[in-house]
Amino acid sequence: MTNASDDFTESSQPFKLFADWLTDAKASEPNDPNAVALATVDPDGLPNVRMVLLKDFDEQGFVFYTNYESTKGREILSAEKAAMCFHWKTLRRQVRVRGAVEKVSDAEADAYYASRPRGSRIGAWASKQSRPLESRFALEKAVAEYTLKYAIGDIPRPSYWSGFRIRPVSIEFWHDRAFRLHDRVLFTRPSPEGDWNKERLYP
Repeated sequence: MTNASDDFTESSQPFKLFADWLTDAKASEPNDPNAVALATVDPDGLPNVRMVLLKDFDEQGFVFYTNYESTKGREILSAEKAAMCFHWKTLRRQVRVRGAVEKVSDAEADAYYASRPRGSRIGAWASKQSRPLESRFALEKAVAEYTLKYAIGDIPRPSYWSGFRIRPVSIEFWHDRAFRLHDRVLFTRPSPEGDWNKERLYP
């Protein structure tokens, strides 16, 4: 775990700092240290937020997977922008990410989809995510039908199921301090290909 005395405000590498904090969270959080609140916006400008799981990240950005026909999928495809907020209660830390969004490659999506449990791959076919569901039985019936359909051999990835990558132009690190005099460090850049600028913020 990162030494409590380490001053993260001295870091000049946001992705390296995020990697260190995520490693700490994996050792500290009781479950789902990669859970993150994902914010999108609808065509009227009304925001939506929900929890998703971060599945990969590198200096290109932060990756998660979903049904492109879901509410979040449609909103991201329309706006091509999104924001994330990680909050690790055991560490009293938060990271906020904002940026443009792009689709992952088919090869990336295929590789991740193939790594999922068989039941989750069936679920990707059975669930018409975000659309009205008449009953639990209707969902279970769809699961049974696709389980029978793909009883033998591989389960292909649905064309509407894939991943997004947030390419950040803003990453803020927050750490709780006494009397609400928290530490905040903001990294920004003009574009996903630009160089990072860094500044401290008042709590």
